[in-house]
Amino acid sequence: MIEDLTVRSLLRNHTLARAISDAAWTELRSMLAYKCAWYGRDLVVIDRFFPSSRLCGKCGTVRDTLPLNAREWTCDHCGAVHDRDMNAAHNILTAGSAATACGGGVRPRRESSPTGRSPVKQETRRATAGLPPLKRGKRPSK
Repeated sequence: MIEDLTVRSLLRNHTLARAISDAAWTELRSMLAYKCAWYGRDLVVIDRFFPSSRLCGKCGTVRDTLPLNAREWTCDHCGAVHDRDMNAAHNILTAGSAATACGGGVRPRRESSPTGRSPVKQETRRATAGLPPLKRGKRPSK
């Protein structure tokens, strides 16, 4: 699971431009895609607009703003203290795992799904859903 980043806009930050260019993030993503295809794996790419840093990993509340210089922040709703990078990594892993399990992408919803819910929000049905209930002392008819 990786986060889709706009490398071109990150290069506009002159203090980080050389380090970002040296890291070759675009090349890393293409290599990961190639290796995943080679080994029959899925590369889950989290959308660049997913609020991974601003989303509280405990209660799910999204902050309106979070300045780039804030390395730690406290959730206004539940009071949890988050390290910005660790919280973003946790949220990316959670969103990617949910999308993989439910078969959906991690992109903003543009149209409604057949169930009316996002794949990340769907819950699994019980294993007995749709089966007729067994009554005491009777066997099901075949």
